[in-house]
Amino acid sequence: MKAICIFLGSSFGNHAAYRDAAAAMGRELAIRGMTCVYGGSCTGLMNQLADSALSAGGKVIGVTVQALKDKEEFHTGLTELHVLPTMHERKNLMVQLSDGFIALPGGIGTFEEFFEVYSLAQMGFHSKPCGLLNVNDFYAPLENMLCAVEREGFLKRPYQESIVCSEKPDELLDLLTKKVTDL
Repeated sequence: MKAICIFLGSSFGNHAAYRDAAAAMGRELAIRGMTCVYGGSCTGLMNQLADSALSAGGKVIGVTVQALKDKEEFHTGLTELHVLPTMHERKNLMVQLSDGFIALPGGIGTFEEFFEVYSLAQMGFHSKPCGLLNVNDFYAPLENMLCAVEREGFLKRPYQESIVCSEKPDELLDLLTKKVTDL
């Protein structure tokens, strides 16, 4: 795997563990020579991820839309920053640039982005692995919900089991890499 798309909060959240995890993920991507693809912001966990990857010598690609670029601050030290006209084009480019996807803690935008790539995989539009960095048990309720959705007959087990999850960035990247080699 050469590039991983990371979805995460533009805020820091309420626990220092979220900052630490974003920084650890950025460093781990750089150490492995993997390019980090993300939304391009210089706020919250997004900034922590980018700064950490760049400080460790990694490549970081930001992908945003013009409407956000016009009203928000974006990281000025990125390897590349792509500015597209629509969210659809933005997410499409993120999928094209990435070999896998990881969600760190975040809000509605993080969930929406993660579930879009997860559902695209379910429908066969790509076969790239999806993972959750379960910092501070942030994604435990989601894991329970997916089990309930499967149990109630709305999600087939292979799709429910296709998301890999770990609380450690290095372990999660190992699991994603294994998913790629198992395909």
